[in-house]
Amino acid sequence: MQTKSLEQKSSISHTLIITIIIISSIILFLASSIRHLLFQSNALDLGWFDQGVYLISQGKPPIVSFVDFHILGDHAALIFYPIALLYKIYPTVYWLFAIQAFALSLAALPLFQLALQSGLKEKQATALAIVYLLYPLIFNVNLFDFHAEVIAVPAIFLAVLAARLNYVGGFCVSIIIILSCKAILALTVAAMGIWLLIFEKKRTCGTIAIIAGIAWFLIATEIIIPYFTGTDAAVQMADERYSYLGNSLGEIALNLLLKPGLVLSKLFSLPNLEYLILLFIPVIWGLSPRYLTPLIAAIPALGLNLITDYAAQKNLTQQYSLPILPFLLLAVITTLAHGKGWIKKPRWMIVWALVGFLALAKYGYFGSLYLKSLDTWQATREAITQIKTPGGVLTTSPIAPHLTHRSLIKLAIAGSESLPLDQFDYILLDQRHPGWSSSPELVMNFVRRLQQNPKFKLTYQKDEIFLFQHLSH
Repeated sequence: MQTKSLEQKSSISHTLIITIIIISSIILFLASSIRHLLFQSNALDLGWFDQGVYLISQGKPPIVSFVDFHILGDHAALIFYPIALLYKIYPTVYWLFAIQAFALSLAALPLFQLALQSGLKEKQATALAIVYLLYPLIFNVNLFDFHAEVIAVPAIFLAVLAARLNYVGGFCVSIIIILSCKAILALTVAAMGIWLLIFEKKRTCGTIAIIAGIAWFLIATEIIIPYFTGTDAAVQMADERYSYLGNSLGEIALNLLLKPGLVLSKLFSLPNLEYLILLFIPVIWGLSPRYLTPLIAAIPALGLNLITDYAAQKNLTQQYSLPILPFLLLAVITTLAHGKGWIKKPRWMIVWALVGFLALAKYGYFGSLYLKSLDTWQATREAITQIKTPGGVLTTSPIAPHLTHRSLIKLAIAGSESLPLDQFDYILLDQRHPGWSSSPELVMNFVRRLQQNPKFKLTYQKDEIFLFQHLSH
């Protein structure tokens, strides 16, 4: 009788978790979709990935025309090929929003199972799943266009669960999914292998992760990315964010070993202190110095975020902290499983998480930032409907993700002034809200050039929205 009662409770808990995941998926999907409909998504990164996936689905070379190289040259993200199968059903950017919302929400299920496996009570495990979903990064990343590493989050939890259950096959599948999302995640996989091997005593899975992580990192950065871009992966990274460390993988590795002062000067800074506080405060109640070993797997991602010159990697609004989050929650589980932690009651876990969400999640953007271009919304929609063919388009960053189902689309941004205009069938410009890396002055310069160009005709103008069409295309 008691066994039956326990089974009923377990069934109710799993049903509750599934319900929470469905509700979370719907909320996240609606949030990102509304943001997109309000012209607040961007060419980089939503338009970038949408164009690449669309072209794959059409059997065309997935050359991202914003940069003129193959989508695999970005992060060697093979995951976009299976995603393209959905675009074969119906090509729409909303698939990316749905995948992102579902992946971020789905991670709550293996987290719940890991908590139960560690000996936590079902109410605690359920509370931890809710804590994860209320972690501000989840809501914020979902709003920041689309990034394939969201798919890696549930895969990381599943990999750890499979390793602990000695399901080597399931572990390998999870590892493949993680590696296919982004080349840099190979370092996380390798670090996870070290943690599994030494601290979890999972020799087989740990060894597989170490070998697979190191091997894929070298293949992706030394072969795939250079092949598709013509540039060394480390050079790209160094130029943008780690230029002080060197211009090649070898030089960066050497400087990390021989010139630790370079890194230390970056580590101990106020921005890093602020970042660490933001990262840990939502779950600080469930962490203990004695039970932080899962964070060994987070060292690569955390280290890269701390030593970079790129400020966007030091916040809870973009994707760079996603590989850290699963191991942060695993550290909480380990702490609670040993009877430690400031808060152990499920109710207060959720209350703390809710306060953290209200303080750090960017839901307020829907009442402020995302409404700034509402005055040109109708005009922009009308102009887009007049683009009837899949010909080349020149436009601004916020409009671009609505027009990326074509082989050629470029941005009217700083540095684009010398672009040959004859290659475009349509040129759609927003002077009032020009978006990222543009300005009203830059847009007006394009407008004046087009007005003086007999090959183009102004076919739509309203609320400082201009649509020009090439007469001979």
